[in-house]
Amino acid sequence: MINVTRLNGKSFALNALYIESVEAFPDTLITLTTGRKYVVLEEIDEVNAQIILFYKQVQVLSNPHIRGENDEE
Repeated sequence: MINVTRLNGKSFALNALYIESVEAFPDTLITLTTGRKYVVLEEIDEVNAQIILFYKQVQVLSNPHIRGENDEE
């Protein structure tokens, strides 16, 4: 999960596995794979850093196939 803040100042957590895109309009807009959208106070770089940290914590990025590495050559 990543922690973000709504424009009204209330914090909440999102499951980063469901994030499809993160855009700036100039507010940061997070779109989930369900189509649900959230506008948050955090800058896009901060959201991206939290997503990467989450992926590392759950070891999503530890699989060489996901990273694009292939032992078969």
